[in-house]
Amino acid sequence: MARTTVSFDSAGIPIAGHLYTPDTSASGPRPALVVGHPGTGVKEQTSGTYARRMAERGYITLAFDAAYQGESGGLPRGLEDPAQRVEDFKAAVSYLTARADVDADRIGLLGICASGSYALAATGGDRRVKAVATVSTAEPARQFRLGADGTQDPAVFRSLLDAAAAARSAAARGEDPGAMTMFPETAEQARALGGEHGVEGFDYYRTPRGMHERSAKTLAWESIDRMALHDAFFAVPLIGPRPVLQIIGERAVTAWMAVEAHQRATGPKEIHWIKGASHVDLYDKKEYIDPAVDKLTAFYAAHLSTD
Repeated sequence: MARTTVSFDSAGIPIAGHLYTPDTSASGPRPALVVGHPGTGVKEQTSGTYARRMAERGYITLAFDAAYQGESGGLPRGLEDPAQRVEDFKAAVSYLTARADVDADRIGLLGICASGSYALAATGGDRRVKAVATVSTAEPARQFRLGADGTQDPAVFRSLLDAAAAARSAAARGEDPGAMTMFPETAEQARALGGEHGVEGFDYYRTPRGMHERSAKTLAWESIDRMALHDAFFAVPLIGPRPVLQIIGERAVTAWMAVEAHQRATGPKEIHWIKGASHVDLYDKKEYIDPAVDKLTAFYAAHLSTD
């Protein structure tokens, strides 16, 4: 399996990617997968892990940094723009269709966490995608509005909108608008803010377990009001009759979002539960990734076949 650094354009923004290619021989163009990273993540983290593992199963895979993040272009840095994130997936599909080693009729999407919802939205609007799977589905707009577990006090999001409005006004005056800090300084603070889910995110992104120098530590404040107007699940009914697979840890507090997406899907659909796993466990823990990759392999084999 070889990894190559590539780039492609997404609505005028240069996107940085890693292309993983199987080292086994093939009689013709191969099926391919676009793999998206979690919110604040980069291609060198969990999306790269899944891209590499699926390349080992015979797929050409493309993991990429979202616009405004990682090594990709775009200003302001750290912007989470849901519409652009969906466009990034479509642009990645376009890049793959132009490669001679890719079978343009056998392209699938794989989204992890936030990219799970964006992959669903992109598939709904892009008929070139033949199958879509997600791992630890999370929809950022819902998570910011309602909390990871869906029980957040509405006043919390209103306060974030106030801060976003103040930041826009500051920028208009030529002042530094600042940015929203995504992670506190300690695990104890993370627990106080987000419970066990908050601690797990801190442990992955802020410790040697999974941290990367380019993963986003802050978000541009305008991310908040952009997310306020977005619903990545709106396009889910458009996916059918193409198939949807969602892989969820049975302990994931975010599972309610995957269930909602599942209920909206109109074609073949499945939620596959990974016993004992939390949301973040599926980012990097081998005992949970192994069965997830097995399930993904069977899913794509069934729906990206040559038949």
